[in-house]
Amino acid sequence: MTSNDISPPEVRFRAANASDLSAIVSLLRDDMLGAGRDPELDAARGAYEAAWAEILADANNGFVVAARQAALLGCYQLTFIRGLSHEGGLRAQIESVRIASHVHGGGLGTAMMRDAISRARARGATLVQLTTDTRREHARRFYERLGFEASHHGMKLVP
Repeated sequence: MTSNDISPPEVRFRAANASDLSAIVSLLRDDMLGAGRDPELDAARGAYEAAWAEILADANNGFVVAARQAALLGCYQLTFIRGLSHEGGLRAQIESVRIASHVHGGGLGTAMMRDAISRARARGATLVQLTTDTRREHARRFYERLGFEASHHGMKLVP
């Protein structure tokens, strides 16, 4: 076992709370894409705090954090979307998946995704979906190993 290995008893998954904002922003910035896209907390505190308050107030939207003692080692956002397709099914959308760079490769990502899927099933989701940036080839392979299929071509527009 290396110092990066994550054994399940050491890590607790819990709903994020108001005091987790700073650590989550740090996790979002802990990769080359996030660092270029997401400003530091102090540089955009008002925008982050407004978004965070809205997320925390929405029963269909939230962040889950992976914590070992007081340290946050990972996070993901889980949003539930009711639609008419799939017989009015509930979709679970996973976004903003991040693992602290110093624990990459220790199994935390797999445990975190299993947690997300379990939470989606518990809410009655008929479909779990996610997107990953096409430049994150390693992330695509990781999600495929977990059973996700690249079934759609995602498109975005910045208005």
